[in-house]
Amino acid sequence: RTLEQQTSNIKQERMSSSDNYAGRLSDYANKGICGLPEKKETRRALDSKIKKLVSLLQESRHTTVLTGAGISTAAGIPDFRGPNGIWTMEKKKQRHSEQTKRRVVTDFSKGVSVKKRRFCETASNGQVTVKKEDIKSNDFEVDNPTTRNSSSFSSFEHAKPTVTHRAITHLALQSVGKIQYCITQNVDGLHMRSGLPRDRHCFLHGCIFTEKCEDCHREYFRDYDVGGVSFQPTGRKCEDLKCQGVLRDTILDWEDELPEDDWARAQEECMKSDLVLTLGTSLRIEPAGSLPTLGKKFVIVNKQETPYDGKAEIVIRANVDQVMEEVMEGLGFEDWDVKVE
Repeated sequence: RTLEQQTSNIKQERMSSSDNYAGRLSDYANKGICGLPEKKETRRALDSKIKKLVSLLQESRHTTVLTGAGISTAAGIPDFRGPNGIWTMEKKKQRHSEQTKRRVVTDFSKGVSVKKRRFCETASNGQVTVKKEDIKSNDFEVDNPTTRNSSSFSSFEHAKPTVTHRAITHLALQSVGKIQYCITQNVDGLHMRSGLPRDRHCFLHGCIFTEKCEDCHREYFRDYDVGGVSFQPTGRKCEDLKCQGVLRDTILDWEDELPEDDWARAQEECMKSDLVLTLGTSLRIEPAGSLPTLGKKFVIVNKQETPYDGKAEIVIRANVDQVMEEVMEGLGFEDWDVKVE
């Protein structure tokens, strides 16, 4: 094979797992607002907010973390609603197709103009509106995501836990006790790979590496994508010889109900939390998006605006890995980070 062919194959492999997961889901028109501008704090604002976050973590007797796709982008896994997210790019392709069709109609209608798309998008509940003039402020700078491209994406199988995954796992250690529970909306299994025990976290939307016995409910975490969506049989049987029940995938489709036990635990943990820390999530998928409001206080770390910014104790527009590195330093942890093989 030529070098060009090898490079092309590597790029296709990196994207295959993410596209494969998204492609399994049913068609669903209402994926929410996509492609909002990403912002980042000025250094001065970031220092002040991280100092306050460290103080909240030190004061909290029970802290729950809610994570989204933004904590895995550093591992090479694309998010969904970011400037280069899967749903964002899907919408761009749809708009391009519609614009092409309108151009053809315009050509045949002798100069009938096409209305310009407004630089404004509003949530279906009317909570968030972003206008061009709102993009910059004294505390924010607009992040430029255009330098990222598909060649930096990684397959789920080859992705490694990020600084944020590893920091959460360290803070959840019994000997540390700064985080009591973690709720993730991600299906990439990186919390498990970082060493976070299953009984200390739940994956509300399933995990592509996890299959579950339909009889005894035992879970099996694999080092490969088990395939399927919406609880389909994977073709394997429970390894308990007394059971040997059918194993099914754990991935939710759009209309599937959240796993009952994990959903109940997620609500319970948030309700008894002094602090809910949300990392890398746009909080636009319900009912998971409103979980932080069940805690006494919640903090949002996300580059894009969310529907709950106005209710948060602190909103930090910054890279989650950078925030967590500085939080760990602020909490007094040195040489804590151990790379996960």
